[in-house]
Amino acid sequence: MTALDAVSIGAEEAMVTGLIGPNGAGKTTLFNVITGLQAPSGGRVLFDDDDVTGLSVHRRAQLGLARTFQRLELFGSMTVRENVQTAAEICELWSRQETPARTRTEEILDRVGLRAVADTAAHTLPTGLARLTELGRALATSPRLLLLDEPGSGLDSAESEEFAALLADLASEGAAILLVEHDMDLVMQACAQIHVLDFGVHIASGAPDQIRSDAEVRRAYLGEPVEA
Repeated sequence: MTALDAVSIGAEEAMVTGLIGPNGAGKTTLFNVITGLQAPSGGRVLFDDDDVTGLSVHRRAQLGLARTFQRLELFGSMTVRENVQTAAEICELWSRQETPARTRTEEILDRVGLRAVADTAAHTLPTGLARLTELGRALATSPRLLLLDEPGSGLDSAESEEFAALLADLASEGAAILLVEHDMDLVMQACAQIHVLDFGVHIASGAPDQIRSDAEVRRAYLGEPVEA
């Protein structure tokens, strides 16, 4: 079975790019290929025009790739602060960060809105706060390409709006963000460019208004027939 069929997409710096599609479309598989968790049977992964296809997950992280996961991957017995600080300290080993790991951790807790639960064990958090913790941990590595896999799960409408504003703020600082998300309101609000997958095939790309009105996209999501 082919999970991804000749898919080619890009994520530009200083921009939030969406990646959407029905369940099973290949979105998470594509994330795994980009970050090195799965090796492609063909094709290349380029980062700053450099071929990183053969590099390890750790080397890609050192270059500036970071991600969150569809299924939460937190250090459950650690507190929120410890989750973020662990990533900051690891990053400190390979980077030339001027800001100490502890200071950077506290800055991220405030920025992501986790100060009130900083000393709470991660495994006790509701889904929305757990996803923000995973985001904070990713940010602690100072990524240049940030891949977010369904980060809006567990957020209410007000929290989603705040999250969209946070993504815009991160992009304004130069980060390239690739967002997989089923919350279409969040996608349409946060993304400047959107790519659509269906059964491993790239069926559309464009600005939010273009994607919203695309007949093939509506068929993939809503089961609407495509006019001949």
